[in-house]
Amino acid sequence: MSQERAVPLEELRGWTEERCRRELPSVLPRLLSMYQHSDNWIEHIQILKIIIEMFLPHMNHLTLEQTFFSQVLPKTVKLFDDMMYELTSQARELSSQNLEIQTTLRNILQTIVQVIGALTGCVQHVCATQESIILENIHSLPSSVLHVIKSTFEHCKNSESVYSGRLHIVSDLLQALFKEAYSLQKQLMELLGMMHPLVEEDDDILNMVMVIHSLLDICSVISSMDHAFHANTWKFIIKQSLKHQSVIKSQLKHKDIITNLCENILVSFQSCLQFAEQMTQSDAQDNADYRLFQKTLKLCRFFANSLLHYTKEFLPFLSDSCCTLHQLYLQIHSKFPPSLYAAGMAKAQQEEIAGTFLVTLDPLVSQLLSFQPFVHVVLDSKLELPCELQFPQCLLLVVIMDKLPAQPRDVQTLWCTESQGAGAPARVSSLLKAIFDSFEQCSGELSLPVHLQAVKREGQARVAVTLYQHVCVHLCTFIASFHPSLFPELDAALLAAVLRANMITSLLAMDAWCFLARYGTAELCAHHVTVIAHLIKSCPGECYQLTNLSVLLRRLFFFMAPPQQMEFIQKFPPKEAENLPLWQYISLQALPAELRRETAQEVCRVGAAQCRRWLSGGRTVAELESLNTVLSALLAVCRSARDALDIGQETAVVEAGSQLWAFLNTNLVTSQTCVQQTLSLLFPLLGFFIQTLDPEVIIQVVTLQASLLKFEPPDHVRLAVLDFVSSLGKLVISPDIQDKILPNLSSVFASLLADRNWLLEQHALEAFTQFAEGTNHEEIVPQCLSSEETKNKVVSFLEKTGFVDETAAARVERVKQEKGIFWEPLAKVTLEEAEWSCLQPYAKRARVECPMEEEYRAALQAATQALEMVGVLLQRAPAPDWLPVHMALLQERLDTLTRQVL
Repeated sequence: MSQERAVPLEELRGWTEERCRRELPSVLPRLLSMYQHSDNWIEHIQILKIIIEMFLPHMNHLTLEQTFFSQVLPKTVKLFDDMMYELTSQARELSSQNLEIQTTLRNILQTIVQVIGALTGCVQHVCATQESIILENIHSLPSSVLHVIKSTFEHCKNSESVYSGRLHIVSDLLQALFKEAYSLQKQLMELLGMMHPLVEEDDDILNMVMVIHSLLDICSVISSMDHAFHANTWKFIIKQSLKHQSVIKSQLKHKDIITNLCENILVSFQSCLQFAEQMTQSDAQDNADYRLFQKTLKLCRFFANSLLHYTKEFLPFLSDSCCTLHQLYLQIHSKFPPSLYAAGMAKAQQEEIAGTFLVTLDPLVSQLLSFQPFVHVVLDSKLELPCELQFPQCLLLVVIMDKLPAQPRDVQTLWCTESQGAGAPARVSSLLKAIFDSFEQCSGELSLPVHLQAVKREGQARVAVTLYQHVCVHLCTFIASFHPSLFPELDAALLAAVLRANMITSLLAMDAWCFLARYGTAELCAHHVTVIAHLIKSCPGECYQLTNLSVLLRRLFFFMAPPQQMEFIQKFPPKEAENLPLWQYISLQALPAELRRETAQEVCRVGAAQCRRWLSGGRTVAELESLNTVLSALLAVCRSARDALDIGQETAVVEAGSQLWAFLNTNLVTSQTCVQQTLSLLFPLLGFFIQTLDPEVIIQVVTLQASLLKFEPPDHVRLAVLDFVSSLGKLVISPDIQDKILPNLSSVFASLLADRNWLLEQHALEAFTQFAEGTNHEEIVPQCLSSEETKNKVVSFLEKTGFVDETAAARVERVKQEKGIFWEPLAKVTLEEAEWSCLQPYAKRARVECPMEEEYRAALQAATQALEMVGVLLQRAPAPDWLPVHMALLQERLDTLTRQVL
């Protein structure tokens, strides 16, 4: 066939344009037949080029598909695939010495370049001859061209591995191959751009969908090869998707498009951060890195704008892409300051990235606000994020919170109410609950702390604020705009957060509640205080929820108007002992002067009476719990309104405290929890009246404290010890009792200053400083500093310098490690598991009268008298050698009996 047909092919090349047009009907079928039956690649390309260059211009453009494309292009694609297979197979044998393989491979590459050039001619012809493209008339062309383009780019991309390190032998032809494919795709996009928008009845809908999806695949191949070409391809995809949106919207692979865009954004952003970091290290901005940084930053913005545009137009079809969009936001902010996991960069580049790229994420969030699937993803109650994404989640929730006030009521309701949405895989939290959950997870960012830029106010400079301030300010702003119909959700969310085990989260909720109290009406504040008061009274005993509620009550009471404060006093009169559990938590400083005086005196009157009642009664350990409440209320009065007490009431309090003190000893304190609580209340209470306290009582207190610290009592007892000893700085100790107080006092300070508990250490330093500054007995100060380490700690505290020299970078790494270790979602105390477990009142039990109570009293009285007699004997004569052993045995028996009683 080759000799017989070569002559006609040579003759055809000499034909004029007119003759080609005239002979087209008779020659074209023959040429097509030759093309179909040829087995020679060279002959194939010769025939193809003759048809395209000489006869294609004379074909009817309306019948191109039937007469030419459908008959030629399938064979052309097969020819191309065969050559690509042969190229890939033989490339492994390529070497500098094997000239035959070199020649073969170069010939194949040159032939492929010619095939791509021929296809480019087809596309150019269609562009030149048709003002408006109808895909149905050429539908074989785009699919064939896109297949060839993708395979070509893939070969070029994988050339390093295909040619096994001998790429330089064919690099010139590979470059030519890439340029031809580049030109072909550019020409094809021009052709497709000439199409009019499709309508429902068009047969081209599926063809256009295929084109877009094929270009999407090509984007995945060229993303790392040519950034400009990659961006132009994406621009075309977005443009055509929007152009034909009405008819192709339900058939596009939206998830693939969104996923690819997000991946491109992240890759570009990562490159941008790397250039910014390199610039920090090189400390120069007029270099190649800076130009690359700007170029990559523009690419980030382009992809972000493309995503923004696409999301806006196809939002109803993006249900299964919401997770990807959510992750995109989190990933970007996890890599950017002030995230703990961000790359280091100069302030100038940080601002440039924020102003050029990050600003595009804000309108993206706005677009997604009303989209229920996005709400479900962001507020998923079972959402578990890695440490590096927890802070970005908190920032996202704050951004959403800022935007909601401008949204319709139904959108606000969508975000602010818990629900089990239709088709939702998990329960959807409310926005407020999610904010507290997310905030709680940012322990590292709160402790460092990280700083964010505050919103710039008119006439004020922008300042950096901590994460706590950032969330608190935005939360309060949100509360101020809260729709009245959503107030039940607000109350429930704030109360649930206050009752959390995490202290900083509970504090945030309290701050927000205090803002609500100031912003709202006096009646609303009074209502909240009353509710909290009832909750406190319903608590059966000590628990962290009671502690949190008591702090909130104390703070809110300051925001009550005087008329409402008077109503509160009438509801919970302090003259009734059953209300003392409330008044122990209230600062009387919140009351007007006259009301403060009356209330303080009422509490003192009732408190002193309750103490006398206990002292004159059975003085049982079981009754100590109610006595402790009385002491706590008296202490609250002394701290907030001591000036309201007259001399008689102060004397009554001192006498009650001194008499209670007589019943305490080291053994009882170390074995009884409620006695420890009594002691921790008595120490600061007696400290308030240190100037009028009986010197003998002071000696006993300091002696007991020195002895008690050897048994390592609980922290709250040691803190109470510090309260008392710090007050001794105000006291001038008479010479006749100095030897009984000062040695023990120095021992107490030395022990507490050496404590390894950071909280106790801080309080010990403060208490010692207060004592040292006020005392007249300066000789004792050096005796309290028992070691060089303690001296250094005190000096550092006075000079306000840190104990540990730690660089900023080292501190960030430490905080990240701590966060990774301590953040265990399954181990955290959840509100659902713990919030009411401690608050549910226990079932009341009827009091059981002891049938042998008189016998018990008689036996204890006899034991007491016997011990008193031993004390008298010890004063008269030295103790025999056997007495300590017997006393120890007696102590063991007492401990055993005590455990049996408890």
